[in-house]
Amino acid sequence: MLLAILLGPHAAFLVMASVLAIQALFFADGGLLALGCNVFNMSFFASFLAYPLVYRPIAGAQRTRGRVMAGAIAASMAALALGSLGVVLETTLSGVSSLPFRPFVLLMLPLHVLPLHVAIGLVEGLVTASVVAVLQRERPDLVEAKGGHARPLRPILLPIAVAAAVTGAALSWFASEHPDGLEWAVAKTAGERPAAAPATGTHALLGRFQGWTAILPDYGFAGGNQARPAGAWPQVKAGTSLSGLIGSALTFGVAVLLGASIRRSRRR
Repeated sequence: MLLAILLGPHAAFLVMASVLAIQALFFADGGLLALGCNVFNMSFFASFLAYPLVYRPIAGAQRTRGRVMAGAIAASMAALALGSLGVVLETTLSGVSSLPFRPFVLLMLPLHVLPLHVAIGLVEGLVTASVVAVLQRERPDLVEAKGGHARPLRPILLPIAVAAAVTGAALSWFASEHPDGLEWAVAKTAGERPAAAPATGTHALLGRFQGWTAILPDYGFAGGNQARPAGAWPQVKAGTSLSGLIGSALTFGVAVLLGASIRRSRRR
């Protein structure tokens, strides 16, 4: 939601799609066959449904802090609910899962729509609204600039780079080890046994390809012991820090390439 507010829905969609593709290709986080669904659930819904249909009507033309906060919270909740429903429908329609639809949807949607969903939406909305409020005061030209006008980004590139480096190299140590909503719902529906991946076919072929491209699988060094001691937090690991730095650099590179390609196509 923050990306959509700052960049507009189309650029936000491209950024999130780039992040998800980098995670899948270089860190083996998310399967390649599931990449399209992940982009749809985590990028399309927020960028093209929750942002224009929920956030913008609530925030209005005269965007006070209260209206922005209400819009960000409501839009975050809407995006979470749509993404949760998308996961259930895609899993069922894929025809390759044995998860029963009724218990799966009953676990996924209440988990994301009721207390935990409300808490997540509140936190995401408050953080988003706080960032937007600061930028509206300090750099209003960076918030929802219209008409495709160039934005003076050079003065803020260094602070953004420093923030990205600190986040990727150090704050990543504090990531939660608890299962997310999808992992919890799958475990409750199908049991704790992990699903067996097919040994042949497209799934196996892309699995081998992903194993070849993943330079830091599961955000750590290949072949290293990724197990974490019970109760140990934060987890200070060189592989995690390196993954954060490389991931930030790759995302920046993809964004630059996409921007250059779009600019060239517009000139043509």
